[in-house]
Amino acid sequence: DEHVYALEIAGDSMLPAYRDGDRILVSPGANLRRGDRLVVKTRQGEVMAKQLNRLTAQHVELRSLNPAYKDMSFALADIAFMHRIVWVSQ
Repeated sequence: DEHVYALEIAGDSMLPAYRDGDRILVSPGANLRRGDRLVVKTRQGEVMAKQLNRLTAQHVELRSLNPAYKDMSFALADIAFMHRIVWVSQ
């Protein structure tokens, strides 16, 4: 995928899977499935790494792997993009 890009994880909401400072490769073109780990950007500009719990035509539910953080849900209209994480360097 020529559109793959890299990001660095900041924070601990994805512990134990991803740690602060880990680098991830993200594919905007990859199909999304339940259980995939994603980079999500809201229309308000918040960027987060979460796990896809549920996706409907109008709604998305995201799960934090770290139990110290709450799961989140958004109307799809509030999401700028959701891109699948395809690789991590730890």
